[in-house]
Formats: sequence, C-alpha cells, structure tokens
Amino acid sequence: MKELVEVIAKALVEHPEEVVVTQTERGNDIRIELKVADSDMGKVIGRRGRIAKAIRSVVKAASSRTAKKVIGDIIE
Repeated sequence: MKELVEVIAKALVEHPEEVVVTQTERGNDIRIELKVADSDMGKVIGRRGRIAKAIRSVVKAASSRTAKKVIGDIIE
C-alpha cells in the first residue's frame, strides 16, 4: 500500500523529492500517512477534497484482498 500511495502522490506534486509515506500496522489496522511540501498540499487534497478521496478509494480497493482495514491520512 505504501508504494501505491507514494507513486500516486509523486505524480501529482511539483516537488516529488519531498513526498514521505509512512505505514504502520496495529492489529487489523494499517495506517498510511502522507507528507508533502506545503506548496503541494492543495494538489494532493484537490477541490473539496476530491483527489484525497480518490486516493483513499484506490487504496481501499487495493486492500480489499486483505482482512485489514486501511486508514489514510494526509499530514501537514
């Protein structure tokens, strides 16, 4: 999942070298945190959060094979 989020985020931003994705697992939960440059935050979130919602949908679809719940966060 981490690699998927990283590829999507790097394709969206102007400063791909500042994209940091961390993945932590606790029990049945997987938390994926995405950090980007301040100037790229709007590009990752999109108007009314549409891009962020789309990223979460893709990750949820990719994780449907596992029995774990995936939680995605965008960190400022």
